Amino acid sequence: MKTKKLLLTTFAILLVVLIKGCQDDDFTEITGQEPVVQSTEPVDLATDVPLNQVVTLTFSKKMNPIAIGTAAFSVMGQNTMGGNPIEVFGTRTYDDSSNTMSFVPTNPLNFNNIYTATLLALPKVKDVVGNFIQQDFVWTFSTATVAAPMVISTDPLDNATGVLIDKTVTATFSEPMDPVTITDVTFTLEDGTTPITGVVTYSGSTASFNPSSDLLSGKTYTATITTGAKNPQGTAIATDHVWTFSTDAPAGPAFVDLKSAGRFGILAGVGVSNNAGFSEIRNMDVGISPGVRSSVTGFPPAIVVNGAIFASDDSAAVAAMLIQAKQDLTDAYLFAEGATAPAPATVAGDQGGLTLAPGIYKSTSTLLIQSGDLTLDAQGDANAVWIFQIAADFTTVGGAGGSVILIGGAQAKNIFWQVGSSATIGDGTIFQGNVLALTSITMNSGATAVGRMLARNGSVVMTNANIIEKP
Repeated sequence: MKTKKLLLTTFAILLVVLIKGCQDDDFTEITGQEPVVQSTEPVDLATDVPLNQVVTLTFSKKMNPIAIGTAAFSVMGQNTMGGNPIEVFGTRTYDDSSNTMSFVPTNPLNFNNIYTATLLALPKVKDVVGNFIQQDFVWTFSTATVAAPMVISTDPLDNATGVLIDKTVTATFSEPMDPVTITDVTFTLEDGTTPITGVVTYSGSTASFNPSSDLLSGKTYTATITTGAKNPQGTAIATDHVWTFSTDAPAGPAFVDLKSAGRFGILAGVGVSNNAGFSEIRNMDVGISPGVRSSVTGFPPAIVVNGAIFASDDSAAVAAMLIQAKQDLTDAYLFAEGATAPAPATVAGDQGGLTLAPGIYKSTSTLLIQSGDLTLDAQGDANAVWIFQIAADFTTVGGAGGSVILIGGAQAKNIFWQVGSSATIGDGTIFQGNVLALTSITMNSGATAVGRMLARNGSVVMTNANIIEKP
């Protein structure tokens, strides 16, 4: 009886030891339950492996990613001509959904090298339930025996400045490439994250990107040749080739920043009126300060489309907003009045029939557009700026002549008429730009403007059927 009890006690102790051993991480699982490597990329003995290859192992079971670390997995490279093996450094990640570990080399692999990838069992690589891989897994692959093509020069150079806005961007390769792989997908140009459209061509060893329209001045562009570019043998460049350059500064003077005053199509000091007819202010507001709402007349029939009318007596918040807008207008007026670079060109009298490039134009008395249209030519620079410094009154005649015409990419938002007294936009005038007048502004019958009518101290008067559109 005592012998039977002793045997039972001994069995119980052994059972406890066995259970505890099963819970220990060093326990080897039952044969057939251990994880194994099912596949690799590249496969064993693969040749002509691309230099940007991501090395992967796919396991038969879900693995513990913590156990697949630097000590467990390594890649060593050795030139086929000899020399000591060199470790390849990179980043290891594990995808639980596919049971795949990926190794992304920090730098491209070397051509004409044999690489050995090793997964060691010794660090106890295991699955999520603690089953260990039973033996080391080793495989080899080799890269191409010829050097990958590369971009050896670009025009513009990387970090170039002052690049012309009509520039065609080029990249020259170290060897002839497969023209089929040189496309607007593999050769791109961006302004920030905005793609630039253009035509990509290839000749000799040089790829060219010709933008569909002139680049913008004062911008930084990023050009990229991707690994989709290949030589006729199908060898791709090792990594994307990326470079940046900046275009020349905008033609003409510095831009006049209207700040909060820029929200207004009309901003006046003491009165805003529409004397007759159906007038419109489009996509901008109307404001008056220190004048009050009762000084805004003729609305309707005049209307504000996608905007509103604000007066200094609406509320404290509106009054504060208008005071700031008037201050921003004053600052912009003074900036335009004092601009000196580039050196102002002196103008006088009638500007009708002239064509003017971007710049500063200074009149010491009144200025007219009377005997014909005034043409402003941006010469392809959409950011080009004009400032007209007019000491006294400014008048356009309109009708058959006397309008403002924009060519060469010129934009009304970049044109500033600083008027030292009052401005009159004549009957039927087609006007372009922002009028910053010290006193008052009058739009005669049928006059239209792409721009703003901003009067610091006086009134803005619309006579009959006038239109002011946001530039």
